[in-house]
Amino acid sequence: MCGRYKLEPTPEELRSLFLYGEHPNFPPRYNIAPTQPIPIVRLWNGSRNFHLVRWGLVPSWAKEMPKSVLINARAETINDKPSFRGGFRHRRCLVPADGFYEWQARRGAPKQPFLIRRRDRKIFAMAGIWEDWLTADGSELDSCAIVTTAANETLAPIHQRMPVILEQSDWDTWLDVSTSTKAARALLKPAANDLMEAIPITTRVNKVSEDDASLLEPVELVDTSRKMPKEKDKDQLPLL
Repeated sequence: MCGRYKLEPTPEELRSLFLYGEHPNFPPRYNIAPTQPIPIVRLWNGSRNFHLVRWGLVPSWAKEMPKSVLINARAETINDKPSFRGGFRHRRCLVPADGFYEWQARRGAPKQPFLIRRRDRKIFAMAGIWEDWLTADGSELDSCAIVTTAANETLAPIHQRMPVILEQSDWDTWLDVSTSTKAARALLKPAANDLMEAIPITTRVNKVSEDDASLLEPVELVDTSRKMPKEKDKDQLPLL
């Protein structure tokens, strides 16, 4: 899955890469969380468009806000699930990022967060879908979900899922909703094994309120692979 990510580049860097016409101004974000507003890039009137949406998709047909937050859409079922099918067929987008976070379950210890980023530190685009929803009071809410797929070999030891990271050469194909669902679905695959790296970081990232560059500093992993002895055997522990 993808439950947190970061977007540190400047507005000028993003605009130069994604080639949208708007001139937004926004600060770096180091711990973007579900339900927060996030930037997407979509096709609008034939051109790329920068747009802010809620992270947590609300289907256009929903009578009320879903009780669960739909932050991810599985690539394997995206064209079948009613909540995601319309967005996949008619409203696809790019979600700019330069890193995301995953948590590794560790025996006898809290989950360990990892920063996942490109080895060359470049910006990338996660595949997304978006929806527009009309609330009961007549106001509009635009929202999105990030598409996920099976983890590649780099991420599999940490988590079984990862966001779909689109090749830049495939951005136009993904955004163009005239692309067949078969061709669009073919883009939803794990990233190359050598594209990303995983850096263990502080558990401070667990808190949504923590949002600064110090979250990215690497930490040393604690070895939890060995089973701790029973209480009576503690005096037999080897000296470390």
